[in-house]
Amino acid sequence: MQFQQLQYFVAVAETRHFTRAAELVHVAQPSLSQQIKALERELGADLFLRARGNITLTDAGEALLPLARRILADTETARYEVQELVQLRSGRVRLGATPSLCTGLLPDVLRAFHDRYPGIRLLIEEGGSHDLVRELARGALDLALVVLPLPTPSPALTTVELLREDLVVVSSPEVSRPGHGRRTVRIADLEGERLVMFRHGYDLRELTVAACRAEGFEPDFAVEGGEMDAVLGFVRAGLGVAVVPRMVAARSGRGLRVTPLARPGLHRAIALAHRSDVAPPRAARELQRMLLER
Repeated sequence: MQFQQLQYFVAVAETRHFTRAAELVHVAQPSLSQQIKALERELGADLFLRARGNITLTDAGEALLPLARRILADTETARYEVQELVQLRSGRVRLGATPSLCTGLLPDVLRAFHDRYPGIRLLIEEGGSHDLVRELARGALDLALVVLPLPTPSPALTTVELLREDLVVVSSPEVSRPGHGRRTVRIADLEGERLVMFRHGYDLRELTVAACRAEGFEPDFAVEGGEMDAVLGFVRAGLGVAVVPRMVAARSGRGLRVTPLARPGLHRAIALAHRSDVAPPRAARELQRMLLER
């Protein structure tokens, strides 16, 4: 089994077309077809069902596809690792993070990293912890900042807790302060408040809804389905209140009133995760060090 054959196989699987796949990998279509057939002989199974104008994966092809993608991703990572210079003058880091961390924690750390290593490309992917764990497992990310506990704990990942962060309630100064004007607000005080809620898959959504249900009520949504910037904008407009991380509230600028949650409050644990079976590239390890020492 050759690396090139796996590359051709993935191209056909993704395009479902031999000619387009050949164009994608810059090879003549007959050569690509010959390599696919050689791979099938090597494996002892057909990988594609070939019908005029319709290319589909067989069961063997479906089984091979995620493994082939991981092999290609690991090979690409190895290539970057070898190409990195001792002084870290070149290379890349693929970092995943939840949107709230991209807003709150990362800007200062990434600025310090970029100032020290301007030749390192930073590739950032925003997503929920569930999506980021999946991307880590398939080799598409070097590191990820995720919220603990993980939605689906994986022995294939190593996690190191980075920080514990308080959550706060934000509201518009133009409306009444939640909690009947008190300096702090309890989760129970959110009953009857209209909430601006994040989309499904957002860690903060699950945390907030679970906290409300633990107090015996279902949260009332004024607006739901937004990303972090949209949620803050809707709160500024007076549509409702939202529960957000303290760091995000501190960086959000004018137009928001911040009210702490009364003890015991709500908190979330942030961890840095990477695959256990593959050491992160050198540049990623340096960013990991800076995050842990921040």
